[in-house]
Amino acid sequence: MNDVQIRSAERALSVGMWLIVFGAMLYSVLTVTPLMAAHTPNAWDWTAPILPLVVDAAVVIVVRLDSALARLGGRGGRWPIVLRWMTGGMTLALNVGDSALLKDMVGVAVHGVAPLLLIVTAETGLAYRRAIAAAVTALEARQRDEREAARKAAAERVEAADRRAREQRDHEAQVAREQREHEARLAREQAEREERARREEREHAEARERQERAERERREQEREQQQREHERREREAAERREHERRQRIERERRERQERTERAERDRAALLAAGPATEKQPEERARATARAAFEAGLPVRTAAELTGWSTGWVSSRYQELRDNPTPAPRALEGVAP
Repeated sequence: MNDVQIRSAERALSVGMWLIVFGAMLYSVLTVTPLMAAHTPNAWDWTAPILPLVVDAAVVIVVRLDSALARLGGRGGRWPIVLRWMTGGMTLALNVGDSALLKDMVGVAVHGVAPLLLIVTAETGLAYRRAIAAAVTALEARQRDEREAARKAAAERVEAADRRAREQRDHEAQVAREQREHEARLAREQAEREERARREEREHAEARERQERAERERREQEREQQQREHERREREAAERREHERRQRIERERRERQERTERAERDRAALLAAGPATEKQPEERARATARAAFEAGLPVRTAAELTGWSTGWVSSRYQELRDNPTPAPRALEGVAP
């Protein structure tokens, strides 16, 4: 497995891990909020989602930091383990608490699936990330060894070429000494020696030329190979960047759509509550008045929904006409 495949596996693990975490968080909030609301004074019902959100936030912190430590090859000690199991136990207890109080064993089993899956996934993801970090370390060590082996091989080739050059110079010196020693010989023998020396020089020159030509061809092939490798890496990097850009655009589109749908649901819930039996709190009344204004309802209908006077509602309508800004995000979560 190469480095690209290892990084791809790590990304797949991270995406799957966060999908399970956020799915379990959403399910936990939806499951635990009614239990907290049932055990909270009516005036404080709006605080019911806070506890599951706090516990799930601790789960997100543990998973995120465990992921960072595993990627760096480190360990956080005992306290991260305690926090991981404590948050998992709290999530499990909160999810099955309502069914357990009602002695509904089927409900306990059903509501225990998400937190148990979250606990096991957190431990398994940590083990996988540590294994991936070890694999990446081993791959980098192997690549360093290969580069070192290539460097040594190149040094050995240079040394062999120097040794051949020295042997060639020694041989030429020996030939020259032989020529000087046989200068006194007969002209025929001297001519033969000179012819033999010229022939050897031509052969050496041809050999050197062949060697230089082969060296030039080798360097040219290496340059072409490096150029192809560089182009391939650039192409892969461009493809990765384009893929990440598309994912980011799609994620932003889904988030905008979810916010719009959530605002529409909140507005419909405020309008579907019917005429108020008593005066609503001001923040909720403002949210109801905004929803009625955006739905095009008359001032009198909005006054009936909020329990406030028509004059107060008319003032809110005028403010909305004068300053048609979108509803604050904090009002999108007002419960009906």
